[in-house]
Amino acid sequence: MWVGVLDLWVFVIQGNASSGMGVAEDCCNTFLELQRKKAFRYVIFKIDEKKKEVVVEKTGGPAESYDDFTGSLPENDCRYAIYDFDFVTSENCQKSKIFFIA
Repeated sequence: MWVGVLDLWVFVIQGNASSGMGVAEDCCNTFLELQRKKAFRYVIFKIDEKKKEVVVEKTGGPAESYDDFTGSLPENDCRYAIYDFDFVTSENCQKSKIFFIA
């Protein structure tokens, strides 16, 4: 499932209130570092069942690839992630899009 960065922002800030699941403060800070400072290529989040909150599990440096990202995901467990995708348009303009992956 791919959704926009605004939907991710709502997810990170508000959490899932109806389920009682919270969001750790560093989730928001890490997202902002990826979005504003390009400090990370990706961020992987997981649900900490003991704390009942979403936490940052792993970050990937700016030089890491999509293969590095997919290799960091567990084979048989759920994760949420954001990935900052760089690309060049047909007009030869450098662009970037942030994707939320569930």
